[in-house]
Amino acid sequence: MTTREAIVSEARSWLGTPYHHAARVKGVGVDCAMLVAEVLERAGLVPHIDPEGYPADWMQHRNEERFLAEVQTYALRELDLSTEQPAPGDVVLYRFGRCFAHGAIVVAWPLVIHAASRDRIVTLAEGNAGWLENCPVRAFSMFEGDQ
Repeated sequence: MTTREAIVSEARSWLGTPYHHAARVKGVGVDCAMLVAEVLERAGLVPHIDPEGYPADWMQHRNEERFLAEVQTYALRELDLSTEQPAPGDVVLYRFGRCFAHGAIVVAWPLVIHAASRDRIVTLAEGNAGWLENCPVRAFSMFEGDQ
């Protein structure tokens, strides 16, 4: 199994986990940030990430790009979405409120796995449809090139 396949497999194992702000326990509760952190940690790509506490509505009241900055710390590159598509295992971030504050794992673009409070559960969704359709999006890879 490739690392990309391991990321997607791990993300799929979280499907059905209830949404719970700032939680990170498979089958019990997780939010979008902790889902991305846990999946990438379990795939061996990032160390354990323990963010400082954050309110559920932080993106509505602050301009600080906390989630974006954390992803940029570990991603090897940002994708140019005008010329390339995210690959399985890549991370996409959506601007929601004032910041890029919603994250998902790419299964096969535009299919993503994410945890959203409006869905109340970790789901498989079209990352360019529904409420995500009009959100600005950025994509990041933990890999050099197409590996």
